[in-house]
Amino acid sequence: MTDFDTEHGSVDFLDLLSSGSAQDDADSRLESVAFACLVNGLADERAAAILGILDFSDDFLCFAIGGKPLHTMAGTRAAIRRTVHDLGGGPCVTGTTNGLCVALIMPRAAATPDVTCTNTLSAFSTKAPVCLGPLRRGVEGACRTVQAVRSAIAAAPALPQVPRPMRADDVLPERALLGDQDAVDELVNTVYASLQTAGPDDPTLETVSTFLRNGGSLETTAKELSVHPNTVRYRLKRAAETTGWDAADAREAYVLRTAIALGRMHTA
Repeated sequence: MTDFDTEHGSVDFLDLLSSGSAQDDADSRLESVAFACLVNGLADERAAAILGILDFSDDFLCFAIGGKPLHTMAGTRAAIRRTVHDLGGGPCVTGTTNGLCVALIMPRAAATPDVTCTNTLSAFSTKAPVCLGPLRRGVEGACRTVQAVRSAIAAAPALPQVPRPMRADDVLPERALLGDQDAVDELVNTVYASLQTAGPDDPTLETVSTFLRNGGSLETTAKELSVHPNTVRYRLKRAAETTGWDAADAREAYVLRTAIALGRMHTA
């Protein structure tokens, strides 16, 4: 199978179709073109048509897994396909980019994101991160989960300890710094927005923002907001339940701080 050059951001669709060798069979050529579309963010009707031929039906659910190969790219790609097949999973597109082996998978039967990732870990190098991308929908979502894996692995050195496997959400702020639009959207549309779910009179956003600005001091936050410290505790607990991120934890506070900064810039 031909591996297209996916190192560059600007790729023409016709160039993808004309690339490859005469020895490539039709399915291999389609898979290579589909993967190149995903890596280069080509999510138009042409990319959708190619993915459709590969059995990714309209409005499909998908997730990505990626990392450096254990030995060879071909061996890792084959191992991923075999695992997905054994788990009863849906269609799977694999490819290589920047030294990474990345797979886009449609969850089905036992091939859930977590189970599939756990069962493919042995196919990847133990000396580099392995990342599970977010569950997304459709062609644009497929591009986003593949990009999330790539940017998360690029951002992994920012973490003092990298879990194995890591999730793309483990490095949301760092991915946003790298220009990953899916990370920015997640921080703004999910994290920041969830701090305002009760409307403009909801004190959650103000409380979390004040708490973070005051270095995590309950007393200082309570004094500035003219409320009891227990009220601050309650609001922070509610914010953690709503957003999934705890302002009292140093790492998670960084996620919230980034989400608030991005949210304010987007709504200014």
